Amino acid sequence: MKAKENRARLRDMTDEQLGEELLKLRREQFNLRMQAAAGQGAKQDQHGKVRRSIARLKTLRTERSKVKK
Repeated sequence: MKAKENRARLRDMTDEQLGEELLKLRREQFNLRMQAAAGQGAKQDQHGKVRRSIARLKTLRTERSKVKK
């Protein structure tokens, strides 16, 4: 159920909001990488979750750009 709600929330966002969300996720991904390099125990599952979230946003942006053409 939560996944469907999340997808619906993303589809309701504007292109500008998607860009901001993508930037936020990329920063989080960078911070997780830095924590791992510094030896701090970041949760391992977070890396995959952030990566998949970034992929979802990019896919949604690509779908929208194809529709606009």
